[in-house]
Amino acid sequence: MTKFLFNILTFFYLVSFAYANPKIDARTIILQDYHSEEILYELDADAQIYPASMTKIMTSIIAFDLLKKNKLNLDDEFIVSENAWRLSQSGYSSMFIMINDQVTVEDLLKGIIIASGNDACVALAEGIAGSEENFAEMMNEKASEIGMTSTNFTNSSGINDPENISTVRDIALMSKYLIENYPKYYELFKEKTFTWDRTGGDPIKQGNRNPLLYKNKGADGIKTGYLAVEKYSLASSMKKNDRRLIAVASGFNTKNLRSSESLKLLNWGFRNTNTFEVSKKNLTTFELDTWLGKNSKVKAVSKEDYYITISKKNIRNLNVFLKYDGPIVAPIRKNDKIAELVVSNKGEVLKSLPLYAAEDIKKVNFFKSLITSINYLIWGDV
Repeated sequence: MTKFLFNILTFFYLVSFAYANPKIDARTIILQDYHSEEILYELDADAQIYPASMTKIMTSIIAFDLLKKNKLNLDDEFIVSENAWRLSQSGYSSMFIMINDQVTVEDLLKGIIIASGNDACVALAEGIAGSEENFAEMMNEKASEIGMTSTNFTNSSGINDPENISTVRDIALMSKYLIENYPKYYELFKEKTFTWDRTGGDPIKQGNRNPLLYKNKGADGIKTGYLAVEKYSLASSMKKNDRRLIAVASGFNTKNLRSSESLKLLNWGFRNTNTFEVSKKNLTTFELDTWLGKNSKVKAVSKEDYYITISKKNIRNLNVFLKYDGPIVAPIRKNDKIAELVVSNKGEVLKSLPLYAAEDIKKVNFFKSLITSINYLIWGDV
């Protein structure tokens, strides 16, 4: 075999290897692009799991939702019940709040998100809903609203209940909802340390349990989990430039695998795929020709954001074009559907996005209309 031929074969082997599915040592996995919602990789993503402390994502969402609606304030204080305090004495991950102490919503949220405090979960749940059982009902209502069809929450922390179940697909859906709807509060998930000084003893400083935050690779969330029956799990999110990926996996055998394999999965997604912004709702404009309009062009917009994610090896086959019967005859009214934006790959249509007039275009007066029509008949061009 010549050296040249050997190099060519090596190149194609490396390319094919780079685009192969990742080999991740976990029981159930999903990797999703945040903007396009494209699933980049999945393995048994609908298998039932015990979400463990990933349950706390929904606990946070309930509080964030009330904060957003001004039905709750960060400086509101809840009294710590014996029920909540006992969790800090039972060997579970805790914020170490004291019985009958009055703790603000902000501190409880930090205790939940950063320190993964089960005691803080119960205190927040009881403060919001009166009991953890009532709070779990709120969690399930929200899960149904989001579209989490394979999830049932029975408590606010995720500990020790065989009926507290979900899937990595549902956890990914919940994670996207969290990031999209509460960007200000989502900032809490990347904080690395939390110190609580009202412990009945010395202040306790705890680090965020998400190992990816310490890698300096762009990870900014979300939540770890561990139960003996489920082993280790992690819902993670990483942002590079304007692109974000969400990964959820469960059934890692060790903490180290949870960290290294999640990072490998996210890096594989960024390395092998690209996401493109095709249209931004009411912002991205397309100019189309008009006929007998006072303006020769009309601006068109989409009514939804649209992103497309595609493997890097297929980028050359991506095609985006405008489809419309033009020029478009005036008058044109704002919000009239006037065109479609078609995205295809290798001739297969991936998306046909309707476009709407972003403005009114009035018809020219009769005299000008007549002159334009005559010119067209004579010259075939106007």
